[in-house]
Amino acid sequence: MSAYAQPAGLWRRECLVELKRSWRLPQFMVPTVVTPAAFYALFTLALARTPSLSGAAASLACYGVFAAIGPSLFGFGAGVAMEREQGLIELKRVSPMPTGAYLAGKLAAAVAATAAAVALIYALGVIAGVRLSAGQWLALAALHLLSTVPFALLGFGLGMRMGGKGAVAAANALFLGASVVGGLWAPSAILPGWMRLVGELVPSYHLGQLALGIVGADTIGSPVAHVAAIVAMTALAGWWAWSGWRRSAA
Repeated sequence: MSAYAQPAGLWRRECLVELKRSWRLPQFMVPTVVTPAAFYALFTLALARTPSLSGAAASLACYGVFAAIGPSLFGFGAGVAMEREQGLIELKRVSPMPTGAYLAGKLAAAVAATAAAVALIYALGVIAGVRLSAGQWLALAALHLLSTVPFALLGFGLGMRMGGKGAVAAANALFLGASVVGGLWAPSAILPGWMRLVGELVPSYHLGQLALGIVGADTIGSPVAHVAAIVAMTALAGWWAWSGWRRSAA
């Protein structure tokens, strides 16, 4: 039996195939990788009236979370919905491939796209003069990459319940809505009260507050509360994804 026929080999092959497939789709990769960095460059560097290093660092922290939402929602949400319509998921279900390998492949592609987008944002931040310690950079990178998980689970649940067009529309609404009410484009402190209240119900708000704390910016609430909220929301998103997989006829 070859190495690729072993369980670990199946997982590895599925991840490699998904990575290659996603990187060969410029219509997916270019918007998800370039758009967050372009937004950061435009609003933080080009249009800022009084650019400051602290402001650039705070924006870098938030836009890193923003960069994780797109690949997660569109790769898992719209991508899964379209594959389900094409019968690809049904084919994988009747194959001997473990279910987890399919999810791992999708997650690997989302994390890779997030890593590329975050790297561009970090490079722009360094050009803008942002200086963090090695520990801060590592903690920030880890948080930004882990930010893909709750949104990937949300996207997967959408993809298993909706058609391709519906999933694209829902992913777009969640992508923009989570960014706005989560305080990723404008500080939560200046948002209307109702928007802040809604923002506390989405992972982007809590992830953004943790990221701001890493770079030393002003935050709202305690890190422990934000971590607890993220864990609870991720667990709920996991149930949403699992139930969608179980209920779908493929």
